[in-house]
Amino acid sequence: MSLEIVEIMGRAQQGVTQPFICRAEDDQVYFVKGRGAGRRSLICEWIGGQLGLRLGLPIAPFEIVDVPEALLAVAMRDDMNELGVGKAFGSRKMPVVELSVSLIDQVPEDIQRDVLAFDWWVRNADRSLGESAGNPNLFWDTGNEALVVIDHNQAFDSGFSALGFVESHVFRSHWSALIGDWVEQQHYVDRFLSALSDWATICNTIPPEWWFVDAEQTVQTDFDIQSAHQCLLRYQTDTFWSLK
Repeated sequence: MSLEIVEIMGRAQQGVTQPFICRAEDDQVYFVKGRGAGRRSLICEWIGGQLGLRLGLPIAPFEIVDVPEALLAVAMRDDMNELGVGKAFGSRKMPVVELSVSLIDQVPEDIQRDVLAFDWWVRNADRSLGESAGNPNLFWDTGNEALVVIDHNQAFDSGFSALGFVESHVFRSHWSALIGDWVEQQHYVDRFLSALSDWATICNTIPPEWWFVDAEQTVQTDFDIQSAHQCLLRYQTDTFWSLK
């Protein structure tokens, strides 16, 4: 199942992928990443988001959306090829502000640890924030006083640096406590196991066309689903929490 996009309203200026701002048939507005974001990016978004939900993270609602060819044909934009026709990834637009250093202390400590442990598990280093710069890909819902998590397109990073992760992650202050508490580690291991129990379902709901780079579906994407699964199974090893 997917939601049909009925209106292309514009394009975000922030973020590397600069998602399109679209209205769907449910009358909700979504940030939509399509062909221009890259197939690997879309697969990572879907898998990361699904695992995060199962882990209990406060992830912004997301859907697979469908961009009809007829809509692109009448769009008065010269970048429609970057959106593309067919299935895309949509993250619902919410009334939020970007998480800043001054807001970190308002995020409950257990949620901070959850995000830190999750990003370590899926090897997502794209959540950095320092005193002067960074992009945490996290938002703060001021109305509900709650964290909102987005963007998993950099998950399963083959160039992941463990040291770089613990030095730059927005919630890095919890790392020492996490690696020093065996009970806490086991708590996350149990949750990882539970989330992975739905692995087959998560993979089977990825749109078939996302596995191909071209519209003719002759060139496969470079995302290796088996390697991603093996990456996630690292939690079973004694060295999972090690920086080496």
